[in-house]
Amino acid sequence: MARIEGLGACRTVVLLGLAIALAAGSAPAQGTKADYERAGNLRQLTADKVFRDRVRPQWLPGNTLFWYRIRTGTDTYEFVLVDAEKGTRRPAFDHKRLTDALAKVGIKDIRADRLSLEDLTLAPAEKSMDFQSGGKRWRCSLETYDLRELPQQEKKPEAKPPAETPRRSTRTGAETEITFVNRTDGAAELFWLDLEGERQSYGKIPPRGECAQHTYEGHVWLVTGPKGETLGVFEAKAEPTMVEIGVKLPAPPPDNRWQAFIKDNNVWLRSAAGEEFALTSDGTADDAYGGEFRWSPDSTRLVAIRTAKGDDRKVYYVESSPKGQLQPKLHSYSYLKPGDRIPVDKPHLFDVAARKPIPVSDELFPNPWSITDVRWESDSSRFTFLYNQRGHQVLRIVAVDAKTGAARAIVDEQAKTFIDYSDKLFQYYLPKTNEIIWMSERDGRNHLYLYDAKAGRVRNQVTTGEWVVRGVDRVDDEARQIWFRAGGIRPGQDPYYVHYCRVNFDGTGLVILTEGDGTHAVEWSPDRRFLIDAWSRVDLPPVTELRRAEDGKLVSELERADWGELLKTGWRAPERFVAKGRDGATDIYGVIFRPTNLDPKRKYPIIEEIYAGPQGSSVPKSFRRYHRCQSLAELGFVVVKIDGMGTSKRSKKFHDACWKNLGDAGFPDRIPWIKAAAGRYPYMDLARVGIYGGSAGGQNAAGAVLLHGDFYKVAVADCGCHDNRMDKIWWNELWMGWPVGPHYEEQSNATLAPKLQGKLMLIVGEMDQNVDPASTMQVVGALVKANKDFDLLVIPGKGHGAAETPYGNRRRQDFFVRHLLGVEPRGPGK
Repeated sequence: MARIEGLGACRTVVLLGLAIALAAGSAPAQGTKADYERAGNLRQLTADKVFRDRVRPQWLPGNTLFWYRIRTGTDTYEFVLVDAEKGTRRPAFDHKRLTDALAKVGIKDIRADRLSLEDLTLAPAEKSMDFQSGGKRWRCSLETYDLRELPQQEKKPEAKPPAETPRRSTRTGAETEITFVNRTDGAAELFWLDLEGERQSYGKIPPRGECAQHTYEGHVWLVTGPKGETLGVFEAKAEPTMVEIGVKLPAPPPDNRWQAFIKDNNVWLRSAAGEEFALTSDGTADDAYGGEFRWSPDSTRLVAIRTAKGDDRKVYYVESSPKGQLQPKLHSYSYLKPGDRIPVDKPHLFDVAARKPIPVSDELFPNPWSITDVRWESDSSRFTFLYNQRGHQVLRIVAVDAKTGAARAIVDEQAKTFIDYSDKLFQYYLPKTNEIIWMSERDGRNHLYLYDAKAGRVRNQVTTGEWVVRGVDRVDDEARQIWFRAGGIRPGQDPYYVHYCRVNFDGTGLVILTEGDGTHAVEWSPDRRFLIDAWSRVDLPPVTELRRAEDGKLVSELERADWGELLKTGWRAPERFVAKGRDGATDIYGVIFRPTNLDPKRKYPIIEEIYAGPQGSSVPKSFRRYHRCQSLAELGFVVVKIDGMGTSKRSKKFHDACWKNLGDAGFPDRIPWIKAAAGRYPYMDLARVGIYGGSAGGQNAAGAVLLHGDFYKVAVADCGCHDNRMDKIWWNELWMGWPVGPHYEEQSNATLAPKLQGKLMLIVGEMDQNVDPASTMQVVGALVKANKDFDLLVIPGKGHGAAETPYGNRRRQDFFVRHLLGVEPRGPGK
């Protein structure tokens, strides 16, 4: 039933780790003081131990040559020059001759394997290079290695506008900072898009507020609005930058004859001569015109959005121990919850010359969650917009005739369960050919379709197969090609691994550009003729390859990461493990973490780190030298992570298991997976199974001992959204549906509290603005009412993810040591 992967790749790591642990005299892990110390030092112990793992290409004019600097050791590196056409790789210059030349001009303490060269510019054709070293700028002849001092140049920071489509971070460069300024009237949420494209929340930015966020060059940040809509995507640059969210310039008509503006909640126009008149008179404070205007290209028509106000629910919390004062503070913030009345936008069309509205029936958009992407066609014949219906079972592109106001659906996407607009929405307009590229799961997998925008029908399905489109990177209108990311497209590989592909609009010419058995991240040459592909697995450090974009053929292997120093620490690679799920047929993927001093003759409790949030998947796929799970494993546990049904990135059927059923959390897949792993490894003790998680994972962890207490014996739930009626509106209505039905209450952990078996620890930060802290406290109240024993840790001054603070993490570790190992904790503070 179980399938084991990657044993050959990590067997030497396992044996080496065990040998080193035993040679050092370590006893088998049992929650001892030594185990706590090893767990606490693991991040530091494994830091800076992997080299040749990151290539940052610097392309030269002509896009044939590039160079990069690669780390070869803790404080050593070399410079490499690559000819992409010829597939050659060689030193960018003679490191020894340059070292001697720098020494002659008085630069001290330099070595050939650690040259300090900043702002390097190579010019192979001129046989020279410029660089900064020793506080001066130099030009070096690559023939004689003579140095000539150059005048200093002032370097101006490069400004870049925000992107519109979320994309993952691809590299981690130097430390930097982005200051986000929220110019909108609603709270904005800040997410880091990690190296696997997963959203990591960094909290809220209040209306008209700002946040200075520490980050690293190359990290990508997503800002969303109150309904989860994208407000901006920003990539961190080397220089600290400030970005403004929600700043939009008024759009005057193309010929500047008129200016539209809002006055007393109504639409007014001002002519070039200064004449003013009202287009509407029915706007009120509760149902006002506002927002952006959309002018037709011929300036004869205007579209304005009218918004009926929704509820203004406030969430309150008390900051018990504020800095600078003794007395507590009461805080509040706007936070809509499932079932609340939301603001309702409707587009209105106006004939400017006639100074009157053109009625538009809302039959095709009666109950909007959102109306976005209003755009006019170039001939001013009609405008279109994207309609997302509340409940997220209808998604339409609606076209409105400019003369009559008649509305028709160009794209009409409907689902019996949900449409995952938060992660699987893509639309791309091709105005020259009257086409739209559209993303849909209608055939059971996430794929792309080409629509005839005039006729409102599918011309052809662009991608098809037992795999999924994970995202679109580029559409080439002229070549009629789409460059995209796919999962499951390489048979025999983990279906979560990301590969890069290209396909023609008509579905022909599919080319898979990446190959290695791992998950991939690519960087393109400026002319996109070449790609630099870095791929890895949890048990394999990065391999970096140069490939041709035409056919994906390998040109040259540039680097293969050196993890020798990491292995010397006793580091143990996580093991990839696959077993069948609830239906006995579907493969469920996960990883296993073991203590470095594992003794296979002993029995080890099992702990699952769970996050069953349907918006993504949580099992790591790329290489990392440090996993939080490993620190917990060092205390004497086998720790596992699993993606069960109900999570994303697989088929629609796989995802639909969560529909109105977040209480399921994939447990019918997780439990047989753990049993299969224990069947393969008898030292995994099925009599002692624990679980922990935060946010949605906190809801899942508590649910494990409420619904599956016969299997899970100990749980730690941090900042859980324990009742889906208490949490943020967009996330919960997307998966649990709207209107709010009895299933919300039935699956609430507060409702299920009397079913508690085993040991439960609840952790919450009193200042959590992501999940209402009252959600945890209501579970507490229900447990008290049911006369159930449990542990509660409220951490003053902390927000979402309080269990990840040093104190919260230590208390979580102690809870598992005490109740799964059966010994008193010996960690810090003991």
